[in-house]
Amino acid sequence: MVGRKEEISILEDLLDSNKPEFLALYGRRRIGKTYLIKEFFNDSFSFYATGVQNVNTKQQLRVFKEALVKYGDNTKTIPKDWFEAFSRLERLLGENDVTREYRSGKRVVFLDELPWMDTARSDFKSAFDYFWNSWGSSQKDLLLIICGSATSWIINNIVKDTGGFYNRLTRQIRLMPFTLDECEKFLLENGLQFTRKQIIESYMIFGGVPYYLNYLKPQYSLTQNVDMLFFGENCPLKYEFQNMFKALFRNSDYYIEIIRELSKKKYGMTRSELIDSKRVPEGKTLTKCLEDLEQCGFIRKYHDYSSEKNGAHFQLIDPMCLFYLTFMETGMVGSWMDYVETPAYYSWCGLAFERVCLMHTKQIKQKLGIAGVSSNELAWASKKTSPKAQIDLLIDRKDDVINVCEIKYTKEPFSIDSNYEKNLIHKVEALRSETGTKKALWITMISFSGLKNNKYKNIVINELTGDDLFDK
Repeated sequence: MVGRKEEISILEDLLDSNKPEFLALYGRRRIGKTYLIKEFFNDSFSFYATGVQNVNTKQQLRVFKEALVKYGDNTKTIPKDWFEAFSRLERLLGENDVTREYRSGKRVVFLDELPWMDTARSDFKSAFDYFWNSWGSSQKDLLLIICGSATSWIINNIVKDTGGFYNRLTRQIRLMPFTLDECEKFLLENGLQFTRKQIIESYMIFGGVPYYLNYLKPQYSLTQNVDMLFFGENCPLKYEFQNMFKALFRNSDYYIEIIRELSKKKYGMTRSELIDSKRVPEGKTLTKCLEDLEQCGFIRKYHDYSSEKNGAHFQLIDPMCLFYLTFMETGMVGSWMDYVETPAYYSWCGLAFERVCLMHTKQIKQKLGIAGVSSNELAWASKKTSPKAQIDLLIDRKDDVINVCEIKYTKEPFSIDSNYEKNLIHKVEALRSETGTKKALWITMISFSGLKNNKYKNIVINELTGDDLFDK
């Protein structure tokens, strides 16, 4: 299994535990949650069942019954409600011949796509609450794992629950996309001989989502693959944008409209700016939608360095969403092969590379040698200075230094000339003047192909290349 070292370590700790364990695993659709659990446990479950999308309570109970029968329950009737269903599960797990995890001897119960089981007006949550609190929480050899793409349901109903599940979780894993390093290993494992340039460009489109990367065929170039997946006949990812949000969220149209609005602004929007657009919900609904989108990794929340009291900015950073809204929904591109290497393509690459860097701030800090230094990652735009100054990424460190990061994507090493040097000096001076910061301001260039060695290069304190984003 490629990557997921931290998650595997957590699962190993749970197996070594001598007390009942309750793990919630969540993350966006297609991220590999089910694959991780099935691979790690090699299907050695005492019980496994999965919810089904868009069916009623009776149909959910029918599917659950079939799983009970598969694992040894002799009752052939469909449970009349979820209390009966979990009662039968409890009885099944108490049998002497119940399947146990082969390394630890634990009884492992895996309930996949749990949020889909909680259909309208069902007693699912009450019954699940009763199952764990009345029985499961006293079983020292029980490991209960719940999983679901509907991240908001798990967050609100389990992780942040103030009722029966309050403080009941023993561990939680938020599964995130692969890093570039993990993507490189994953692609090699699948026989794809891509250069690091091509891997970064694939990340600009697919992000680090394993499901999408699985579609890439080793006998085709990246450009050919993109054409076949998005722009060809019967392309498999043509409707992925809509399907993704329908699977993740109820009232998915709210979330899609927020994503559409955020896609229009490179540096994101404040809550009030979103409301002013007249296209998104307001009040608690907007708050919930933004929280859900952030939890799933579609957007990032940050504050302008000048003043946090002006409210948070919400920035769309998900590569797949940005790619779809830029090229597919607009219909501006009919063939990726025809589009690559054009000036418009490189303009898009510049914006997309910035998002890749924002998703790899951990690797950037690692390369800067400040992985252990507490910091905030922010952006900044001038309010008073003319001409206006905008900084893509500020790493505001506890050791009285701010890395002022400039991000550039060029095919050849980027050349700093006298005009660009003046622009950098202007940005730093504007930042110090408007914020009043006393910290050292270090210009940090993150340029895909590195910097050309000339007399203006000395203005840069730290230099990173695209290869540095592959740090573990």
